[in-house]
Amino acid sequence: MRRVPGPCARWDDQDADFIREVLDLVGDKWSVLIIGTLSDGPVRYSELAHAIPGISQRMLTLTLKQLQRSGLVDRTAYAEVPPRVEYSLTGLGSSLLSTVLELAAWSADRHAEIRRHQNAFDTGNA
Repeated sequence: MRRVPGPCARWDDQDADFIREVLDLVGDKWSVLIIGTLSDGPVRYSELAHAIPGISQRMLTLTLKQLQRSGLVDRTAYAEVPPRVEYSLTGLGSSLLSTVLELAAWSADRHAEIRRHQNAFDTGNA
C-alpha cells in the first residue's frame, strides 16, 4: 500500500497500472460516446458512424475493437446479403453505462463554464 493521500493510496503499483489502462479506455471521448450510443440496444456500424459526429471510420473501428477486447461491447455478424453487423453492450459494458452517461451529461451541462475558463486562461497566458 502507498503512504500518500488520495485514491491511489489504496492500490499497489500493479493495480494502479491496470486502473490507468482501464481509465484510458473508458475515459476516452470516443468510448464514452460509443457506449452511450449503445445504451438503447444493438446498433449497426453505419448507424454508429452516423450517430457520433466527428468520428472517423478508422477511429470507430479501433475503438470498437478495444471495447470488444475488454469485454464491454459484443459484435454480432449476421450471415445475410448484404452482410449485417451489430454492436451491443455486454453486461460489463452495461454496468459502466450510468457512469458514462453521467460524465457526458456533466460535460454538456458545464460546457459554457469550462469554455469561459479556457478562454480566460488562454488570454491571460498568451
